[in-house]
Amino acid sequence: MPFQDIAPGLQVQGFTPPLALSDFKLIAFDMDSTLINIECVDEIAAAVGKKAEVAAITEAAMRGEIADYKESLRQRVALLRGVTVADLELIYTQQLQLNPGAEHLVRACQAAGLKVLLVSGGFTFFTDRIRDRLGIDFTRSNVLEIRSGANCGELTGRMVDQPWGDICDGAEKRKMLLETCAQLGISPRQAIAMGDGANDLPMMGEAGLSVAYHAKPKVREQAMVAIDEGGLDRLLEVVR
Repeated sequence: MPFQDIAPGLQVQGFTPPLALSDFKLIAFDMDSTLINIECVDEIAAAVGKKAEVAAITEAAMRGEIADYKESLRQRVALLRGVTVADLELIYTQQLQLNPGAEHLVRACQAAGLKVLLVSGGFTFFTDRIRDRLGIDFTRSNVLEIRSGANCGELTGRMVDQPWGDICDGAEKRKMLLETCAQLGISPRQAIAMGDGANDLPMMGEAGLSVAYHAKPKVREQAMVAIDEGGLDRLLEVVR
């Protein structure tokens, strides 16, 4: 079904806007390059001079050109060995920013009674801070292992397994969306899911409204709303 232009840089397909925001009960966000302006793993790699190498893998994974997302993330994290917690802190304080319209959209959703979920193939070092900053209700992301003892405060190049599993990939994002809906006693059709990369497609496919934000072509094609210009809060032109 072809996209319908609503306004410059804003298209929809499969429905006629506007929809009522109050008809939804949950909004789920990807973090890197969706809710925030950077790919954290790429910026972490810059601290050890490996940004180009890691960014090339990230780009291929987000475009859906790498079948095994988990292995691609393990490869990237292995290259982060030796990065310090101080380096991570500098990335958060000096480089990471909320994308335009992010806070406005989150606050509007919260005011309309929606719960907010943050699901990321990134890392708890950043998702926990974004959760606290925006008052997000639920999160799922990956834990970077930090060396203790000698050279403490450095990344080991590995991730820590969690009670729910090893890595938050596309399948885990979908699972977390469905589990959160079940916990809230709602249908996935009452959820909105926003993302930009191929690993967001599984959760976007379950949601009642899927939104591609400045997304890779494969994601944009499959989304119900495509925001190609402006901020995240342009969704409020479609869902009010």
